[in-house]
Amino acid sequence: MAKGFLKPDFIFESSWEVCNKVGGIYTVLSTRAKTLQAAHQDKVIFIGPSLWKREDDNYTKAESPYFREDKSLFAEWQWEAKENGLQVRVGRWMVPGEPIAILVDFVPFFEKKNEIYGWLWENYGVDSLHAYGDYDEASMFSYAAALVVESFYNHYLDTRQRVIYHANEWMCGLGALYINKMLPQIGTVFTTHATSIGRSIAGNMKPLYDYLFAYNGDQMAGELNMESKHSIEKQTAKFVDCFTTVSDITAKECAELLDKPVDVVLPNGFDDSFVPKAAQFTKKRKAARKRLLEVANALLGEKLDDETLIISTSGRYEFRNKGIDVFVEAMNRLLRDKDLKKKVVAFIEVPGWVGEPRKDLQERLESGKQFDTPLEVPQITHWLHNMSHDNVLSMMKYYDMHNRKDEQVKVIFLPCYLDGKDGIVNMTYYDVVLGNDLCIYPSYYEPWGYTPLEAVAFKVPCITTDLAGFGLWANSVFGHNGEIADGVKVIHRTDYNYSEVADNIKDTVAEFSTFTQKQVDACRKNAGDLSKKALWSEFIKFYYEAYDIALRKAEQRLDNKKD
Repeated sequence: MAKGFLKPDFIFESSWEVCNKVGGIYTVLSTRAKTLQAAHQDKVIFIGPSLWKREDDNYTKAESPYFREDKSLFAEWQWEAKENGLQVRVGRWMVPGEPIAILVDFVPFFEKKNEIYGWLWENYGVDSLHAYGDYDEASMFSYAAALVVESFYNHYLDTRQRVIYHANEWMCGLGALYINKMLPQIGTVFTTHATSIGRSIAGNMKPLYDYLFAYNGDQMAGELNMESKHSIEKQTAKFVDCFTTVSDITAKECAELLDKPVDVVLPNGFDDSFVPKAAQFTKKRKAARKRLLEVANALLGEKLDDETLIISTSGRYEFRNKGIDVFVEAMNRLLRDKDLKKKVVAFIEVPGWVGEPRKDLQERLESGKQFDTPLEVPQITHWLHNMSHDNVLSMMKYYDMHNRKDEQVKVIFLPCYLDGKDGIVNMTYYDVVLGNDLCIYPSYYEPWGYTPLEAVAFKVPCITTDLAGFGLWANSVFGHNGEIADGVKVIHRTDYNYSEVADNIKDTVAEFSTFTQKQVDACRKNAGDLSKKALWSEFIKFYYEAYDIALRKAEQRLDNKKD
């Protein structure tokens, strides 16, 4: 920790993704946990929604695979919380570092919803009138999380301890404002990982970057039916002690769309304890390649050997924002590229509206035989509920991309979460990613970009863009625009150069296919070296800066009160 920074005695951090793996924020928090836990042993407490082992029919009955309950932890307080109507489950988040996690049931607060929203309007001017979808659910969780902190604080702590409450995303904004009002002695930090309105502008096919200076966040929120989410995000940013985001590119967005510059940028790091060491790494890489090629061979009915270039894209199914459209476009152009020197199998590992794993593919894989005829629809591994309306399949159909035998490039859509139990690959994402030769993430809207950081951590070179926070950071480390030989190729992307980006990807894959083994090894080493500069041990200092800002403001409030 930097000299002179105030050190927190307790850190509470809330997110919808604590013990609940739904997106990139899960990765941010779960990989950072070990670094914080090492520095503040069991004084870091994560608060998430209790979505498991519930009485009603709306939730799964099974236990969260990421949570281990421990009724002896804070046993006295657990009993008191229950007496006061707070349904909590206390235990450990099963990630490296195993920090304490409290899961809270937020459903009982729905009956007080209007009263809570009234309080929010009166105290902070947050407009919840236009709420729909997940706004209510997130807000009730956020309120419940704040009550957990209030109850815990009153039971165990007082003003002698320095305490931080860190809220992630608009979904936890209400709780941050509640703490701000009811427990002014606690320093509040708010991180927006992407502005709700910026993501919405980009997702609605509007040019975000060239016109950023001209957009009015409030006006766009009205136009895109995002008033309530935008309102809670904007007011939380305004009133918390320390407002943060994850990259310089999103910091610009916050200043323009939320009318509030950030206090600190908190880049997302990685914990390399997820990466297998030497001999184990080689073994796992071989196993991943073998499995991916088995799946491709069974689906396509042809023999693809280990010389085949395995490439992939992955992430959330945001077709334009994540650049999935430009990935398909680039693969289509690569089909006709004379400079391509190897066969390519390109996987799109993005969770779609998945129905079930293909029985015909499962049978082929289980038989262990070689097949020389493709299966019907040889572009997909799992059937979807919306086969005729899926963006990836529609684009491939439009371009007549049917993975024919004589084609050098095959594109396979793997539309499920790689949790090791998908029915086809049956390996986790981290076990699959290290089997790749190249990963491609040509994002249009990407506040940080975990997928390329994960790829390079597993020594897989990747292609990203300078519209991703990670891409900009990589350029700043290199001191120039990243080339594939550096381990990360950073393509310049704007609102309007889609075709140029697709060509650039195509050319980079073709160039990579000509690399000698020595060049490939150097490229993989450079990728791994870059990832070491993005470890949490390097980036955690920015969090301590944010904590310091928040704690100083909280102390100032206490001093003013005494005066």
